[in-house]
Amino acid sequence: MASANDGLAGGRPAGDRPAKAMDLLRFATAGSVDDGKSTLIGRLLFDSKSIFEDQLESVEKTSADRGEEYTNLALLTDGLRAEREQGITIDVAYRYFATPRRKFIIADTPGHIQYTRNMVTGASTADLAIILVDARKGILEQSRRHAFLTTLLQVPHLVVAINKMDLVDYDRGVYERIVDEFTSFASKLEVTDLTFIPISALHGDNVVERSVNMPWYEGSSLLHHLEHVHIASDRNLIDVRFPVQYVVRPHASTDPDLHDYRGYAGQVAGGVLKPGDEVVHLPSGLTTTITHIDGPGGPVGEAFAPMSVTLRLADDIDISRGDMIARPNNRPEVAQDIDAMVCWMTPDRTLAPRTKLVIKHTTRTAKAMVKQLHYRLDVNTLHRDDQADSLGLNEIGRISLRVTQPLFVDDYGRNRLTGGFILIDEATNNTVAAGMITGAR
Repeated sequence: MASANDGLAGGRPAGDRPAKAMDLLRFATAGSVDDGKSTLIGRLLFDSKSIFEDQLESVEKTSADRGEEYTNLALLTDGLRAEREQGITIDVAYRYFATPRRKFIIADTPGHIQYTRNMVTGASTADLAIILVDARKGILEQSRRHAFLTTLLQVPHLVVAINKMDLVDYDRGVYERIVDEFTSFASKLEVTDLTFIPISALHGDNVVERSVNMPWYEGSSLLHHLEHVHIASDRNLIDVRFPVQYVVRPHASTDPDLHDYRGYAGQVAGGVLKPGDEVVHLPSGLTTTITHIDGPGGPVGEAFAPMSVTLRLADDIDISRGDMIARPNNRPEVAQDIDAMVCWMTPDRTLAPRTKLVIKHTTRTAKAMVKQLHYRLDVNTLHRDDQADSLGLNEIGRISLRVTQPLFVDDYGRNRLTGGFILIDEATNNTVAAGMITGAR
C-alpha cells in the first residue's frame, strides 16, 4: 500500500501546499534479454547523481573483478547473485531517485519469458513503461509480448527506447525502420501515448543529456521526457472510491478528545474527498457526511489518489475492513459474478474451470471459483484460443469468476485499483494470478 506521502499534498491542507510540490512518477522497464534495461537504469542513476559513493565503489570493484574494462552500471540494479553471475535480471528490482522536478520509482523487470509474471507485477502500478529494443536485433517476440502486456495493464504512457545505437554507428535508417515496425504493431493495441527515443545506455547518449552523435534526432532526452510527461490527468479524479482498510478507535489514549474518536483508514482509490461531502457506505447503502479528513501530519482539506488518510463521518454506521465509501449517485458495481483477464503466475498448478481460489480485491478478501475459461490469448499473435481448457505459467486468458461475497468493482479501464485483483492459493497462501476486471453481473 502506498504511503500518503506519495500524494502531491502529503499531509498538508489544500490551501497550504508548497509552491512547487514534487509529484511522483512510477515507471517500469521491459524488453527482451540483454536489451540493456539494467544498464539504462544504472546510467539514469549515475548521470543524475542519485547513487552513493560506496555503491559506485562496489560496482567499480565488481566490474574490475569480472575483468570488465568499464564500470558496469547494470550492477546497480542486478542485486541478486544469480543475476550478477548470469548478467540477467530475474526478480523485479525497485530503485528510487529524484531530480529537482520530480521523484521516481523504477521497476526493473526481467526479460526472460519464464519471468513474464514478474514483468506484470512491476508494470501493474506504473504510470509509464519503457520498452527497450536492441538496435541490432530490432523488434523481437518478447518486445511485442511486453508491449501487449503494458497495454493490457492500461499503463498510460509507453516509451520505446531503441538502445545500443552506438553499435549501429548511430544510423538514422536503423532507428526509423524500428519505429515503422513498432508503430505498425502498436496500431493493433490500445496505446494512448507512444514515444520513441534512440539511446546508448552504455555511453549515455540521449539518456540524461541530448546526444551529439545523433543530430538528426530532434526529440528530448529520456530523462527530460520522464520529468515532463503529464500524469496528473491519468488518475481518476471523478469516481470517488475509498476502500476501508482499518477502523481507528484509540480507546487506550489518555487524550480525552480521542475517547469518542472513530475513523476509517484507507487509501483513496479514486476521486476527491473533502469535509462536508455526502458519501454512501457499501454494502449497507446508508448515506452520511464527511466531517474530518486526517492525514499523517494532521487534518487535510482534501484527499485524492493515492493518498492514505483517515475519514471521520457524521453518523455512526457499522463499517469494517473491506467496505467501500463512494458518492451516493456514483457507485461502483456490486457484483459476485465478474469477467476478467488474468495472468497465471505459478508453475505449481494450472487454472481451469471449477478451480477454487481466494480473491483479494482492494481491502476485501473472499473465496472464489472459476466458472468458465472463455479463451487463452496468444500474446505474440493476439490470437484467441477458444478451445483452451486451462492456463499454465505466464499464460493469459479471459475467465468468469463466482465470488462468495459481493465485491465493489469498476472496469479496469476506468479504475486500475478497483478494477484489479489477485488470486491466492488457499492451501499455500501464494499469489497465483493477477486479474483485470472487464465486466460484472
